[in-house]
Amino acid sequence: MELHLTFNTSYLAAFAMGLFSSIHCIGMCGSIIGALTLSLKPEVRNNKATLFQFVLNYNLGRIFSYAIGGGLAGLAQTLITWPFTEEFGYRLLQLFSAMIMICAGLYIAGWFPRFAYIEKPGARLWKLVEPYGRRLIPVQTRLQALLFGMVWGWLPCGLVYAALVLAATSGDVLNSSLTMLAFGFGTLPAVVGTGIMSGTLAKLARMQRFKQFIGLLLVVLALFAVFPWLNPMRLQHI
Repeated sequence: MELHLTFNTSYLAAFAMGLFSSIHCIGMCGSIIGALTLSLKPEVRNNKATLFQFVLNYNLGRIFSYAIGGGLAGLAQTLITWPFTEEFGYRLLQLFSAMIMICAGLYIAGWFPRFAYIEKPGARLWKLVEPYGRRLIPVQTRLQALLFGMVWGWLPCGLVYAALVLAATSGDVLNSSLTMLAFGFGTLPAVVGTGIMSGTLAKLARMQRFKQFIGLLLVVLALFAVFPWLNPMRLQHI
C-alpha cells in the first residue's frame, strides 16, 4: 500500500502555509485587531482574559469566512475541470495552485512585489462588505467581535487567495472548506499573539532574511505539488 501526503490534499500543507505567511501579514491583521481593541470598553481592554476572548472571537469569525471561501473554491473547481477528464483537470489545477504558491513565496521573500496585484479583483467585493464591518464599531459584545471577524475575513489578501487556489485542488466542497480552515488556524498563533508578543513578531516581520526563509519554505511546499515523489512525508509500504 502507498500512503502519501500530497500538497493538494494535505491539511498540514495548508496549515503550514497559514503559519508561514501570517508573519508577513502581521502588519495588516495587527492594525485591524488594534482597531477592534481600541473600540472596546476600557474595562475589557484592561482585562487580559476578557480581551483575549474578544480577539479570539474575531479570529474565529475571520476563519469561518475563509471556510466559506473554501467551499466556493470547491464549487469553482467543479466548473473549471468540467470540460476535461477528471484526472487531467485535477492535474491542471494542481499545477496552477503550485505556480500561485511559488509566486506567493517569492512575494513574501520580497522578490516578486507585483504578486500584490492579485488582490485587485477582490477589491470590488470588499467595497460591498466593508461598510458592514464599520457598522459593528464600537464592538460591544463577543458576538459582535465574531461578526466583525466574518466581515474582515473578506479583506483582499494575495496570500489568502493563494490558499483558496490550493483549496480548489482538494477534490470537493467539504475538503476545500476544511483546507481553508486549516489555513486559518495556521494564522492564529501570529495574529492572536500580536497583543502578547507584538514586539517580537514585529521584529521578525521586519527581518528580510527571515521573510526570505519563509518565502522559500512556501516555494518548497509548492514543488511538492508538482513533484510529489520529492515529499519527505511520502511513505512506502510493500
